[in-house]
Amino acid sequence: MSDAIEKAARDAVEAADNTEMVKQIAAILAAQQLLAAQQPAAPQPVRREFNATQWLVIGGVVVSVGLVGALFAVAIAIGAVCATACLLILRGLWADFQKGK
Repeated sequence: MSDAIEKAARDAVEAADNTEMVKQIAAILAAQQLLAAQQPAAPQPVRREFNATQWLVIGGVVVSVGLVGALFAVAIAIGAVCATACLLILRGLWADFQKGK
């Protein structure tokens, strides 16, 4: 009979421990729900409406800058050709001068 009493006592202690654990779990869940309720919701991102004028201005600026860059490249190329021609002519003149012509 003492085995039955010991087993009943162990079962009672285990049931008490389980009850205490269930109470703790319930308290933790309640605390989490309170924390979730207190945190502010993240604001929704605002979707802006399509603005055609803005994109036309950006496109115009890009085209203008491209044209200016192209004209600058052409001006440098023309200058390089002129400088090369000038140096070749001066070299020919210098060679003729050295020969005594």
